[in-house]
Amino acid sequence: MQANLEVLEGLVRRLDISVPMDQLENEVQSRLKRLARNVKMDGFRPGKAPLAAVARQHGAGVRQEVLGEVLQSRFGEAVQAHQLKIAGYPRFEPKNNQNAGAEITFSASFEVYPEVRIDSLADGKISRPSVALSDADVAKTLEVLQKQRRSFESVSRAAAEGDLVRFDYQGTVDGAPFEGGKGEDFAAVLGEGRLLKDFEQALVGLSAGDSKGFDLTFPADYAARELAGKLAHFEVQVKDVQAAVLPAIDADFARALGVEDGDVDKLKAEVKANLEREVKRRVQGRMKEQTMELLLQKSTLELPQSLVAMETERLMKMTEADMQARGVQSVKLSADMFTGQAERRVRLGLILAEIVQANKLVAQPDQIRSLIQDQAQSYEEPEQVVQWYYQSPERMQEIESLALEENVVAWVAGQAQVEDVTTSFEELMGRA
Repeated sequence: MQANLEVLEGLVRRLDISVPMDQLENEVQSRLKRLARNVKMDGFRPGKAPLAAVARQHGAGVRQEVLGEVLQSRFGEAVQAHQLKIAGYPRFEPKNNQNAGAEITFSASFEVYPEVRIDSLADGKISRPSVALSDADVAKTLEVLQKQRRSFESVSRAAAEGDLVRFDYQGTVDGAPFEGGKGEDFAAVLGEGRLLKDFEQALVGLSAGDSKGFDLTFPADYAARELAGKLAHFEVQVKDVQAAVLPAIDADFARALGVEDGDVDKLKAEVKANLEREVKRRVQGRMKEQTMELLLQKSTLELPQSLVAMETERLMKMTEADMQARGVQSVKLSADMFTGQAERRVRLGLILAEIVQANKLVAQPDQIRSLIQDQAQSYEEPEQVVQWYYQSPERMQEIESLALEENVVAWVAGQAQVEDVTTSFEELMGRA
């Protein structure tokens, strides 16, 4: 066997692999003989068909199978001999040469992994949010939980923000009704944004039995394009105004949220622990975002286009599957829509792999266990969730990837300039 390596443009390499024909044919004949022992063919009992007949019917398929296996084997040996790190899959093409009678030669074109160069991170800057949870943050979260379990009671006063209003309405544009412009017993909580802001404001101050007419202009980006930017007139008839009634934060409330003994202090402690986990997750997310951007800025490498193509295909299939799961009708997706994202993901993947290998940032079993337990704390039966992770190699691989990312973020933080920035819980949550 010969395997000559040729360096082409960029990361592309080519190996010429020659395989002796007698070796190939010997293996083909050997497999045909084994096949003939059990093969079923019309006109012959099982295993009694002549070898020539078996060769006529199955020879081409067997030869293709053998050739593929031999080429892969020879390619693997050549890659090992030249100490190459292959990116993607090779493309085999037959070559014409004078020795075609004695041997068959193929060229295998492929890409290799690039050299990744990472400049000094010493001047890189990363902001780390510093959050001190307060009793007020716990109280606000309890208020949210109260609102989620609120009830409504009819009141005789005028509607205000936070009230549930039930009403009939009729809308027209240029004096003519339009699709979706009429409703009966429609109910909405004022201030929650279910209605257009101008529509909500028109309902504020109305009591049960009141009627009102008003004009509003649909937003230019309104979902129903035929109405976008148009002036409409609405007539509304309010049937009922209901005020929200929040449940008391007591033993029943605590039990409804999973605290079996109804201890309110225990409920507050659990809420605070959940907030602390969310703060940790958000801070890590902010650190990770900045770390990845810094690494992209400080790294130089050539992208293997084969990996980009594979990642593009993967992202496109994931999007198609997600659209189907959501009941979205088939939409023609173009690979160009995902190329930019694929290039970024491949680039980051190569950078992270280089850092992990160069600095031996392997994920440790206790680190993986800690991550799984942290994820499981959000569920009612944490131990079952832990077992669920350990039962699946795919899920364990996802956790290991998270651990490796954490290790890289910590390593970069040790190289760059990290500034702790005092941040409120509301700011961290994006609600400031």
